[in-house]
Amino acid sequence: MPYMIETWDKPDHGALRLDLRPAHLDYLERHKALLLACGAKLDEDGQVASGGLYLLDVDSRAEAQAFIEGDPFFAGDLFDRVTVTRWRKAYLDGRNTLDEG
Repeated sequence: MPYMIETWDKPDHGALRLDLRPAHLDYLERHKALLLACGAKLDEDGQVASGGLYLLDVDSRAEAQAFIEGDPFFAGDLFDRVTVTRWRKAYLDGRNTLDEG
């Protein structure tokens, strides 16, 4: 069952985000088989990130929690808050997935 992870950065931690970004991207690349989608939440100008959203294909909340705790953004203490929520795919890539086995 997929999980959605939403993160919120600590205020005024943009420089830390930039410092950790290369390690974060490497981590995502190493775990790309688990990712349905992920990306940063941006301000209206698309210039400043304030957190992120991850959609993971894992079997349990524990696996989703372990994934986010392994992310260099988490380990580097960037996040103010993190939520892990079970998620149901309804539409993905323009396809209705509700009728898939």
